[in-house]
Amino acid sequence: MYEYLSNNCTCTYVLGAFVLLWVLVWFYRDNLEITKVSEKHVFVTGCDSGFGHLLCKCLDKCGFRVLAGCLTEKGADDLKRATGPFLKTFILDVTSTISIQKALEWTKKEVGDKGLWGLVNNAGRSLPMGPSEWMKIEDFQSTLKVNMTGMIEMTMNFLPLVKKARGRVVNVASVLGRVAANGGGYCVSKFAVESFSDCLRRDIQNFGVNVCIIEPGFFKTQVTSLEPIERELHRLWNQLTPEVKESYGDKYLDKYIKIQRLIMNTICDSDLSKVTNCMEHALLAVHPRTRYSAGWDAKLLWIPLSYMPACVVDIALKLVLPKPAKSV
Repeated sequence: MYEYLSNNCTCTYVLGAFVLLWVLVWFYRDNLEITKVSEKHVFVTGCDSGFGHLLCKCLDKCGFRVLAGCLTEKGADDLKRATGPFLKTFILDVTSTISIQKALEWTKKEVGDKGLWGLVNNAGRSLPMGPSEWMKIEDFQSTLKVNMTGMIEMTMNFLPLVKKARGRVVNVASVLGRVAANGGGYCVSKFAVESFSDCLRRDIQNFGVNVCIIEPGFFKTQVTSLEPIERELHRLWNQLTPEVKESYGDKYLDKYIKIQRLIMNTICDSDLSKVTNCMEHALLAVHPRTRYSAGWDAKLLWIPLSYMPACVVDIALKLVLPKPAKSV
């Protein structure tokens, strides 16, 4: 009996030592950073506001040569005023093939023979979001053109430059690319970002290129602004046929909006640096992570929920969302 307990204790100590060593090695590798940052170029899309705008300012302070793709002249001017002389902007519409090709030619001139160290696909669109039945095909397409097709086209065009530098592709997905919590093109597109990024990472891993996925939770940006979300919900409701409206009931829209407000006001985080810190790590680390979950709600709610059986998510959403007038 004594010998049995002694052997068990020995095994426990060995296992504990192994786990501790593994954790220490992981932390050591995770904190190793690249050198010669000032010689590396990073192209970021969607820099007019939000994550992209803040990331460009952070990368500029780190010493990177930042190439910022902005949708508007105002966004570009605001960013240039807030950063140093080494940051350069380009007016970019990721839904336009011509605009992407022009950005590519401009980038080639900027980076020269060094290649592009980082491509951050941050540009995104969330609206419209709401019940799937309320959507028309155009409502899906408007979001997919930015979040999915635009992201893929940017990556495929800029990939040769990233390969030349043995750099990184950083794609901004979402926790809603792990848990489909509402209708519209946003969840669909973010699931596509996850899938495309996994495929790309496995396809080009032998070329020394890292592909990282950023999965932010809910943060206070233009994407989660309540006014445009509610305006779009009213538009969707107004385009429904009388039969569909009757099936949901006159009070459904108001109840849906109240729940949306409660959720957004409760879990939306105002600290955008939680997301940009993940992006920075993906660009600065010698060994970047495959996935980064940003925000308390991502770590404690959405990511754990994504590993649950589908029926658990179904029941949770059924309890949270209002009940239609003619439900079964």
